[in-house]
Amino acid sequence: MNSTKFLSLLVIVALVFTSCKDEKKEKEVEVETVENTIKYVVKPEATSVTWKAYKTTEKLPVGGEFATLNFDNKEGATPEEALNNLEFSIPISSLFTKDDSRDEKLKTSFFGSMLNTEFLKGTITYSNNAYVASITMNGVTADLPLEVSITDERRVSMKGTMQLKDWDALGALEALNKVCFDLHKGADGVSKTWEDVAIEVNTYLRDK
Repeated sequence: MNSTKFLSLLVIVALVFTSCKDEKKEKEVEVETVENTIKYVVKPEATSVTWKAYKTTEKLPVGGEFATLNFDNKEGATPEEALNNLEFSIPISSLFTKDDSRDEKLKTSFFGSMLNTEFLKGTITYSNNAYVASITMNGVTADLPLEVSITDERRVSMKGTMQLKDWDALGALEALNKVCFDLHKGADGVSKTWEDVAIEVNTYLRDK
């Protein structure tokens, strides 16, 4: 093989190698771009809010939920970004315990004894690897630390325990205990309604 043919062969090999390398690089860039545009979206219809209060000295649980949760779809490149600064409002009228009589007492005697009884409002924030819900109830805004677990980067569980005194709601609790006095008696004959309420929020982070 003469030198001219050899040089031509080298040029062809170099062009083929460069073309393959550039094509591979383009594919890598394309994949990276797709990954960077993945969005996590929090949607109201995929979100539930349940609560658990307690009665009697034995601290028997009484559970319920809020059937309606209002907020705009919130999205982010990560689960944390999607949940951060999520503003919400919950209509008190959507309270539901599967017991009409109990629902009415909670709405009229407990929440009815508070200020601004139409909605519970708040914002969930994520900072320094911690979640906090800033909740406004009874005209008072206080923070509720949340324990958050995210499985498969999609299913989210947020749990916290409200201390009603932090929202100046002990008067409302006393009003509730009056109308539920006999119902909140335990085996010892003592009527008691506890000051702490467990809150749990569950949601699913959908694709955009």
